[in-house]
Amino acid sequence: MQARRSVRPGPALAGLLLAAALALTGCSGAADDSGGGNDSAKGGAAQSRNEAAVGPGAGDFSAEKGQRADKPPKATASHIIRKASLTVRVKNVPKALDKVRSVTEDAGGYIGNETTTRDGKGRERTKVVLRVPVASYADVLADLEGTGKLLERTAKAQDVTEQVVDVESRIKSQRASVARIRDLMDEATKLSDVVVLEGELSTRQADLESLLAQQASLKDRTSLATITLSLSETPGKKAAAEDDDPGVLDALAGGWGAFLTMLRWIVVAVAAVLPFAAGAALLVFLWLRLVHPRLTVRRERTPAPTALGPLPTARPAPGSDDD
Repeated sequence: MQARRSVRPGPALAGLLLAAALALTGCSGAADDSGGGNDSAKGGAAQSRNEAAVGPGAGDFSAEKGQRADKPPKATASHIIRKASLTVRVKNVPKALDKVRSVTEDAGGYIGNETTTRDGKGRERTKVVLRVPVASYADVLADLEGTGKLLERTAKAQDVTEQVVDVESRIKSQRASVARIRDLMDEATKLSDVVVLEGELSTRQADLESLLAQQASLKDRTSLATITLSLSETPGKKAAAEDDDPGVLDALAGGWGAFLTMLRWIVVAVAAVLPFAAGAALLVFLWLRLVHPRLTVRRERTPAPTALGPLPTARPAPGSDDD
């Protein structure tokens, strides 16, 4: 009887379990790989959709926006009209005026208006209007105050930035409007249309010129400050004496002044009486030369009366020549 070999199931079962384990491990790795690939695809698709929605260069725009956020906003240039008025008292107006001219010219400005007058006491007074660049406005004011004694000062500043911006915007729009009218005129074929467009062009051109004039005026007033300066002479005053008690020289000066005053009044009185004195002298001369001698002769011929009557006249003797 042949002996049968017995097969042990342990090694076969172990090999089968190992093969199954390897198979399961491979399937799970494949599933993991396929899942990871799907997620990556989904992420890439989402990113592509975001990029497509934002547009190309979105990253650069974000970076540029961050840089712009770091920079401060650009400030609009201010436009200010500056005016000032000064009243200064000086010893000599012409010399002070020469200094004012030199200061103004050195600053790059000019004198717009000048008026000179004199009061009842002969003191000179000058009023000038200066136009100087705004950059030199403060320096010119300081130099003008140093020409003499400052009596009065007023200053005013007016911000016209909004007005300047508004005029510039209106000029831009008006120029575009004029350009459109000209384009329509070039395309017009009817005479009536050309006439209407010419009238409209003339009106808009006039409006544009008015806006340009406003712009020029604002530019002139904002670029050049206006200073009105009044110069007046110092009134003459006698120097006060250091000592209140008058001295010898003061007494002599006072006496001499009184003597001159008296002599002046005497001369005035003599001049006033002289015509009458000349007339009286003429009357006296005529009296002594003509009237008085005749009266004397008449008195000598007339006998003097007595208490008993007039004296008898002597009769001539007989045989005399009187007979």
